Amino acid sequence: MKSRKKFIMSGLVAFLLLALVGCGSNNASSGNAAGEKIMFASDASYAPMEYMDTDTIKGFDIDFIKAVMEEAGMEYEVKNTGWDTMLSSVKQGTEYQAGLSSVSITDERKETYDYSIPYFESTNIIMVKEGSSIKSALDLKDKKVAVQTATTADELMSGIMGVDNGNLKRFDSNAVALMELNGGGADAVVADIAIIREYIKNNPDQKLTSILDTTNFSSEYYGILLPKGSELKAKLDPAIKKVLENGKYAEIYKTWFGEEPNLDNLLNAK
Repeated sequence: MKSRKKFIMSGLVAFLLLALVGCGSNNASSGNAAGEKIMFASDASYAPMEYMDTDTIKGFDIDFIKAVMEEAGMEYEVKNTGWDTMLSSVKQGTEYQAGLSSVSITDERKETYDYSIPYFESTNIIMVKEGSSIKSALDLKDKKVAVQTATTADELMSGIMGVDNGNLKRFDSNAVALMELNGGGADAVVADIAIIREYIKNNPDQKLTSILDTTNFSSEYYGILLPKGSELKAKLDPAIKKVLENGKYAEIYKTWFGEEPNLDNLLNAK
């Protein structure tokens, strides 16, 4: 508490009791008290994974976490915070106990965060205007490429183009990166496959196409982002595994993507 006001003795006792309760509930590494609502931070600009529909967050991740939390028997809420705020707030583990935003599991992030078991298989792909000469990721070396900052697309293109390359244009969201391509400020966008395919499907007038380069962009897996040492992992992992195995995951996946998920890859992912 920041207040330094003086209290009469009875008020001070009540204040201290409330403070003790508050500290227990906000300690991410100590687990979650019975009945406590789990707060998920999200960057809801990743349709069809998570996006804002007026003032409501919708998407695959939102339906998925609903099934998981029902299985785990825990109350929860997902709030749209933006990408950078999600990363910083989950690291602290106070206001938000988890991040749900198509977060790829990487060794670098594992140094700062814990993850749930994988729940989605993805890969980065390239989006260009129809008629582009770009055919693979290596063709992007001397092009202007838009990515969302601090994502695996950023990491991949930094490796191909050079981290300080002025032609690698980093933005706070994929939505802005997509706008950069449409406005002629970039030759290509690199982002997760689900996001790019959804954008192309919803914008046929923009004459866009995608390039899948499995040689330079390998599969990656999403996990729920957690603070280091969070005991929430022990509650989420069994619930996620159950949802993957009982048919509920496949049902949600087909609703959003119109096809069956590759559960063998997902269940065997590390």
